[in-house]
Amino acid sequence: MAWTPVVKRSVSGDVFEQIAAEVLGGELVAGSTLPSERQLAEALGVSRPAVREALQRLAAAGLVSVRQGEATTVLDYRRSAGLEVLPRLLLRGDTIDPGVARSILEARLHNGPKIAELAAARVRGGAESQVDGELTLLHESVDSLVAESDPLTQQRIALEFWDHVLDLADSIAFRLMYSMLRAAYEPALAALAPIMSAEVGNGGAYRDLAAAIAAGEPEKAADFARALLGPATTALIHALDGA
Repeated sequence: MAWTPVVKRSVSGDVFEQIAAEVLGGELVAGSTLPSERQLAEALGVSRPAVREALQRLAAAGLVSVRQGEATTVLDYRRSAGLEVLPRLLLRGDTIDPGVARSILEARLHNGPKIAELAAARVRGGAESQVDGELTLLHESVDSLVAESDPLTQQRIALEFWDHVLDLADSIAFRLMYSMLRAAYEPALAALAPIMSAEVGNGGAYRDLAAAIAAGEPEKAADFARALLGPATTALIHALDGA
């Protein structure tokens, strides 16, 4: 017998998802107010505590402002929310939002060379034993990438490669930004595979970048990263503009 995992649903989570989708989709505009907890509970067929918990999560995400004794106000998420909303903005159902995708690609092209530069600089001045271990993982990811032929799997290995570069760069700010960009990017891997195949299939470019980082050459590392990321980024933006 084939067993199907039972998915435990959270009522407050469902309320959160429904309201968040309407805020991010523009159905609930900035400055508008939500119905009261009681009205929302009645309309959604849930308890007031579930609504209250969902509103607290929405407030923590920067989507609404909740003040005791006052109406809950919808915020302009572009000014109040963080990178954690990117995955929700990128994919609307099965459709990729071109503007959001473009901004992610632009951020990738801007941040990648700087992260590579930092990694090379810190390799040059870091503790040898720790650096050696991280460089081994970096080179192993390149070997895995070169040995792989499936474009979707190559993309996943390329993400691991950049994970190792980030470990070497040792920047918590870039790490957190990358984590959110990756969370937004990963659901679209299959859709992006045809355009990304040239980049992730370019094992030589990954080897050059890894070698520059290992040699402690920040400028070369930045240049190699830019050369690696640039063509696919340009192609993807052109494809999005023509969509």
